[in-house]
Amino acid sequence: MAAMIIDGKVSAAKVRGQVADKVAALKAGHGIVPGLAVVLVGEDPASRVYVKNKGVQTLEAGMASFEYKLEAATPEAEILALVARLNADPAVHGILVQLPLPAHVDAASVINAIHPAKDVDGFHISNVGLLATGQKALVPCTPLGCLMMLRDHHGDLAGMEAVVVGRSNIVGKPMAQLLLGDSCTVTLAHSRTQDLGEVCRRADILVAAVGRPEMIRGDWVKQGATVIDVGINRVPSLEDAGKTRLVGDCHFDSCVEVAGAITPVPGAWGR
Repeated sequence: MAAMIIDGKVSAAKVRGQVADKVAALKAGHGIVPGLAVVLVGEDPASRVYVKNKGVQTLEAGMASFEYKLEAATPEAEILALVARLNADPAVHGILVQLPLPAHVDAASVINAIHPAKDVDGFHISNVGLLATGQKALVPCTPLGCLMMLRDHHGDLAGMEAVVVGRSNIVGKPMAQLLLGDSCTVTLAHSRTQDLGEVCRRADILVAAVGRPEMIRGDWVKQGATVIDVGINRVPSLEDAGKTRLVGDCHFDSCVEVAGAITPVPGAWGR
């Protein structure tokens, strides 16, 4: 029997509704309008789309949206000065600097210039350290969204064996920390893990975040496991020459026949 499909778009819509309710309560009870500032440096097409969508969803939730679009050649010092102004602005409660940044800009310096309390991406070293030590922190949105979907599907995750394939600072590492926080037994694997397929087959929860199209096949998946595919890869279309299609890090057609539940791509985590 094919796996149950976990619809990330439905989960995302539910979360946005909850956020809108909380924003309305802040306005009514305290006169506070949460404000999100997004900084885009350069003309990366994907980043432009992400920033546009974030602005739309911020406004739909009743929050204030502040967008700052800078030329690709903007000096690092100018970006840092903007971040400092946003840190000091009481109307701005969250700051998001869209990655990737141009090559001449040290991304770590910019990220760590954001006040930790306004670091909505959860990339500041203080938030990373707080998460790693099990303390309250701002957490990267993608792994947090994955955890929320897993909780919705399973309820209590305690004691489950989880394998996270991918060791990025944005998804893999914080995903592993979040699963540890829910008392899973966690293996953080990656493309150079020996016998990776065998490692994946141990997992009750398999999170694919390695950035390689359709790398994880059905014979790597434990019967009945829950598979969360974070990958978003553009590959040549099978039907239309010159066009592309989106696939995940899992080979969906083979994994769906083995897993108990799986997220599709697109549609895995709100896209």
